Amino acid sequence: MGKQNPVVHFEMGYHDKKRMVDFYKKVFRWKADELGPEMGNYVVVTTTEVDQKTKRPKTPGAINGGFYQKIPDPLSHAPSIVIAVDDIAASIKQVVAHGGKILGSMDQSGKHSMEPAEIPGVGLWISIMDTEGNRVSMLQPNPMTQS
Repeated sequence: MGKQNPVVHFEMGYHDKKRMVDFYKKVFRWKADELGPEMGNYVVVTTTEVDQKTKRPKTPGAINGGFYQKIPDPLSHAPSIVIAVDDIAASIKQVVAHGGKILGSMDQSGKHSMEPAEIPGVGLWISIMDTEGNRVSMLQPNPMTQS
C-alpha cells in the first residue's frame, strides 16, 4: 500500500488579523509570524517548540499552522488540514481517480490556478476537495537541506 502521508499543518481563516493574533497569543500562547502582502498577509503560527535547524516540531505528533484572510468563497471559512505528499502531481491524479476534486491554488498576487503553487522556502501546495466535501490541502515539501 505504500507510505502514509501525515498531516503536517493546519489552516484557518481570519476576518481581522490583529484580533485573531491577539486571541491566539493570549489564550493559547501561540507565536505568530505575520507575513506581508507579498505572501497574501498569511500568518504562520507556532503552537509547539520547534527544532531550530529543521523548523519542525520537537514533540512527535504536534503540528504548527497558519491563518489566511477569508474571502467571500464559503470554502475559505472552514478550518483545513495540510497533508504532506512525496509527489504532488501523482497525488493530484490519485485525488481525481478516487472521486475528489482539485480546487487549485493562488499565487502571491492572488491569481487562481489549477496547478500547484510554489510557496517560497516551503514547497508546492494545492487545495482539493475530498469525496465528502471537505477542503484539504496537499504539500510537497522542499527537500530538507543540511546546514
